[in-house]
Amino acid sequence: MTEKEKVRVYELAKEVKLDSRRLIDLLHRLHVENIKNHMSTVEPEAVQTVKDIMEGKLPPEPASTTTAAKRTETSPVPETPVRRVAESPSDKPRGASSTPQPSANRPRPGSAPGGNRPVRQGSNSPGRNYNERRGQQPGPNREHTRYDSSQNARRSSTAVNQRPQNGGRPSGYSGSGSRPAPGSERRSSGSPPASSGRPQSGGYQRSNTSGHPGAQRGNAPYRSGPKPLSVPPAPTQTTRPGKEQNRRGSYNNKDRRNVHDQGARRRGGWDEDRYGSKKRKSQKSANMQQHDVSMPPVQRHIVLSGSIVVKDLADQLGVKANELIKRLIALGIMAGVNQELDRDTATIVATELGATVEERATQEEQEELILQGEEDSPESRTERPPVVTVMGHVDHGKTSLLDRIRATRVTQSEAGGITQHIGASVIEWHDRKVVFLDTPGHEAFTSMRARGAQVTDVAVLVVAANDGVMPQTIEAINHAKAANVPIVVAINKIDLPDANPEKVRTELSNFGLIAEEWGGDTIMVPVSARTGEGIDQLLEALILQADVLELKANANRAAQGTVIEAKLDKGRGPVATVLVSRGLLKVGDVFVAGSVYGRVRALINDRGQRVKNAGPSLPVEVLGFNQLPEAGDDFVILADEKQAKAIADSRQDRLRRQSEGGAHGVSLDDFLQRLKDEAVKELNLVIKADVHGSAEALGQSVVKLSNDEVRVRVLHSGVGTVTETDVMLAQASHAIIVGFGVGVENKARQIAEKEHVDIRSYRVIYDAIDDINKALKGMLEPKYEEVILGRAEVREVFRVPKVGAVAGCYVTDGKILRTGKTRVIRDGVVVHEGNIGSLKRFKDDVREVATGFECGIGLEKYNDIKVGDIFEVFTEEEVKAS
Repeated sequence: MTEKEKVRVYELAKEVKLDSRRLIDLLHRLHVENIKNHMSTVEPEAVQTVKDIMEGKLPPEPASTTTAAKRTETSPVPETPVRRVAESPSDKPRGASSTPQPSANRPRPGSAPGGNRPVRQGSNSPGRNYNERRGQQPGPNREHTRYDSSQNARRSSTAVNQRPQNGGRPSGYSGSGSRPAPGSERRSSGSPPASSGRPQSGGYQRSNTSGHPGAQRGNAPYRSGPKPLSVPPAPTQTTRPGKEQNRRGSYNNKDRRNVHDQGARRRGGWDEDRYGSKKRKSQKSANMQQHDVSMPPVQRHIVLSGSIVVKDLADQLGVKANELIKRLIALGIMAGVNQELDRDTATIVATELGATVEERATQEEQEELILQGEEDSPESRTERPPVVTVMGHVDHGKTSLLDRIRATRVTQSEAGGITQHIGASVIEWHDRKVVFLDTPGHEAFTSMRARGAQVTDVAVLVVAANDGVMPQTIEAINHAKAANVPIVVAINKIDLPDANPEKVRTELSNFGLIAEEWGGDTIMVPVSARTGEGIDQLLEALILQADVLELKANANRAAQGTVIEAKLDKGRGPVATVLVSRGLLKVGDVFVAGSVYGRVRALINDRGQRVKNAGPSLPVEVLGFNQLPEAGDDFVILADEKQAKAIADSRQDRLRRQSEGGAHGVSLDDFLQRLKDEAVKELNLVIKADVHGSAEALGQSVVKLSNDEVRVRVLHSGVGTVTETDVMLAQASHAIIVGFGVGVENKARQIAEKEHVDIRSYRVIYDAIDDINKALKGMLEPKYEEVILGRAEVREVFRVPKVGAVAGCYVTDGKILRTGKTRVIRDGVVVHEGNIGSLKRFKDDVREVATGFECGIGLEKYNDIKVGDIFEVFTEEEVKAS
C-alpha cells in the first residue's frame, strides 16, 4: 500500500464533518495503531470503517482486526462478549423468568455444559472482523438481531433492578442468558427463537443485589422510562496473568464506557451515532447545562440590603458559588464570584432557589432617612424671606443692580468688575427681607448658575436694554425653567441713548416670556442701576411674587440647608457659605455636608458680623468643617457627632468605590484608540482658586478648549494658595500652574524657579482663558502653505549612464530653484512629486533658472520622464496655526 492511498486524520475529519480530536478518540476506540495527532495517516480499511460508522451502517467497534487477532494468538480469551440477540419490545415477555444459575456454571472457552447447545465458534470472537461476523449470521435472525458485541456489552452494563427500555434481554459477561419460559408472549408471536444457538446456563442472572460476578439476578416487572446506568465490575480473568491481564482489563473498561454511551443512545437519548452531528452535541451540552443548574430548593430566609457580592449571596443561600454562577448564566447574567448583583437580581435568583427574601433599606437609604428628618406640620411653618437669584449675561449690570439695591460698592471690589463667585446678601425693604444671590454671567460659570437656580424661589433675569438677549441670557432662562422658578425680568440700562426695551420684550417673547403689558404672566420692570430708576418697582414685584408663592418654613427644628460656596481660608481653615432652608442653625451644632462633617465654631452673616444663629432663607458663613465641602452639598444638623462622622465616612467610602469601579480593563478598541491618541499633545494644568466654584468653573472652561490636536487635562483642582506640593506635581507632570485669585508660598516659588515650573496668576477669568488658548495654539502642529515658484516644459530627455534620465527643459513661467520641490504633470495628471536632484545650465550647476532660459533638470529617484511633461516647481512656507 503506497503512502498516497493513506489519508491524514484532519482530512478524514473534514470529510466526515467531525472534530479531529473526536475522530482520534474514535480511532483509538477502534484500536487503529499509530494515531498520535491530526497529522497521522489512516489506513484505507480504517477510513472505510469510520465512514460506515458515520453513516450509521456500523456501530463504534471496540477493537480492530489487527489488535484483536494479536490477542487471540497470544492466549485463549474467555468468550465474554458473546454475541447477543437484540429483541424488539414485543419479543420480550413481561412475565418471563429465568432459572438462577450459580457462577460455577459459567462456561469456559471451548466447552459447553451438558444439556446445552454449544456456542457457535467464532461468533463474536475478538479475532474476527465485524464484516465476517455479519456475514455468518443465519438468515431468519437478520431481521431481528445485530451481532454486535458492544451492544451486548452495553446491555450488560445496566445496574441492578434496571429494565432495558427497548425490551432487549439483559446479557451476562459470559454472553449467555436464560431461555424464555414456554408459552411466553414471544413464543405466541411466532417469532424465531432468540437464543437458538446459546446455552441456557453459564450466564449471570438478574437479582436484587449487585456484587461479585457470581451474584444471582432475578427478573422483575418492567417499568416505563430509562433509568440511570452504572457499569458493573469486570469479571475475573484467569487465563491472562500479569501485564497482559491488566491490558485486557483496560480494554474491557473502555468497552464498557462505549457500551454505556450506546445504551443511552438506544434508550432515546440520541438519534444517531454520538460522533455524527454537531447539533446533537449542542443538545447534549444543553442537557448537561440544564442538569448542572438544577439545584434542590433552598429553605432559607435571607436579608438583602442593596447590592450583594455573588460569593456572599451563595454563603447566605448555603450553596456553592459555582452552582450559583451556573444559575445566573442560565438566567442570562454573566457574573463572577466577586461581582456585585443589584438587589432586584439577587432577589429573583434567591426566590427561584426557594429562599424567602426580606428587603431592608440600604445603609445609604437609612442615612438619607436620618438626614431628611420628619416632615414639618403646616401649623409649625412661618413666613420666610424669598431667595432671589440674579441671573443674566455677562456685563449686563447684575452686580451693579445689586450694588444700587444694597447701597454698597461690591462691583469695585470684584476683579475686573466681573463677579467671580456667588455672592449672598440680605436687604430690608419696607420691613420685609429679601435674600439675593448674585451668580456669575460668564459662560464658564454654568454650573454655578444652575446651583443658584436650584436653591432659589424667584429668579431676576437682568437684560441690558441696548444688547438684548445674549447667549448667557438664554442659558439663564433654561436654568430657571428647569428649576420651575418664576422669572422677573429687569430691563437694565434704560438710561443709555441706544436703549430699546421694546426690542428686549420682543426677543424674550420668543423664549416663552410674555410681558404682562402684552397679556402674559411675566413681570418686566425697566430699571437703571446707574440712576436708581425702577429699583422700588423691582423690589415691589419681588415681594408680590413671594406673597403669591406663600413661602413658609419651620424655624423651630434642627437646621437644614445647602452649601452655596466653599473656600479654604489661610487663617480660618475650610469656610463654606450655607443657605439655611429650614430650621435654626446655631453655634455648636454638629453637621454633615456631603462627605465631610464638623461642628459649627462660628457663624458670620453677609455683613461680616458674627451671629449666634441663622434662620430659614438666611445665608451665613460657617466655620468648623474638617475638610472642604463641595459646592451644592446638603447641609444637615445631627444630634450626635459620632453619627455624623459615621455618615461622612460611609459617603467617602462610597465615593472611593465608585471611582475605583469606574476604572475598567483595556480592551482592544481602547488599546488601538490609545495608540491613535498618542499623536495628540496634552497641556496639563494645575488649577488653584480662592473658592471651589471658581476652580470648578475654570477647569470646565479650559477643558472645552481642547481640539483634535491638543488636549487640555486638569491634573488637580483645589482651593487655597499654591503650595510646594502643587509645584512638585506640576514638575513631575510637565504642567502649568494656574492661580486664580490666590497667592504663592515663598517655598513653592523658589522650587518653581529652580525646576522651571510656570506659575501664572490671574484675577479675571477672561485673562486666564485667553492665555491658555494662546498656549494651545502654540502647541499646534505648524501648517504649511504651498507657493508655486515656476513651471518648465520637457523638450528632450537624455539618458546618462549611472545617472539616469535628465530632462532638457524650457522655463515657461516663474523660476526654477534648486531647493524647490517638483511636481511632474503629464496630460493634466500628477504622476510624481519629489525633490530636484540636479539643476544645470551648460554643464554648470546653478541655483536657479529664470523664465525664458533652458536648463537640465534631474529628479531624485525618478527616471520615467517623457517629452511634453510639465515640471511644476513649488515650495512650502510655514503658516501660523489658528
